[in-house]
Amino acid sequence: MADLKMPELNSVIVAGNLTKDPVFRQTSNNTPVVNFHVAANRRYKDSSNQWQEDVCYVGVVAWNKLADSCKDRLKKGSAVLIDGELQSRTFKTEDGKNRTIVEIKAKRIQFLNKFNKSDEDSDDSDIVTESEDNSDYHENSFDKFLTDEESDLMKD
Repeated sequence: MADLKMPELNSVIVAGNLTKDPVFRQTSNNTPVVNFHVAANRRYKDSSNQWQEDVCYVGVVAWNKLADSCKDRLKKGSAVLIDGELQSRTFKTEDGKNRTIVEIKAKRIQFLNKFNKSDEDSDDSDIVTESEDNSDYHENSFDKFLTDEESDLMKD
């Protein structure tokens, strides 16, 4: 058993709504970065067959072109589908204590709300990726990621 190698897998997909307006900035070498939090809801039936809702708040960071594309399209309440990986980072607080957080480093973001391009309504929601070439892929639904049971829950 000592020779067993664990696969290196770090993948996360989360759909939800932004809890606040995103925070945009540039690093000292002018690299664009954006941070925001998403509220991901989960509906389920409890032991008494009553519908309950649980909310998970997840931090997200996006860099470079992905951050730039978020700048014009995201605001509090925006619906997004995030595909990325978990990362942790440690920083010092104002009182000198170390703090570690875990967040999603976005690889792809699908904007689920309609986006107004040049004063014309667009019916497409864009998927934007970290890569340079993202102009060919447009999708207006994240339903393909849902199981049949999850699709039924969305209808309720």
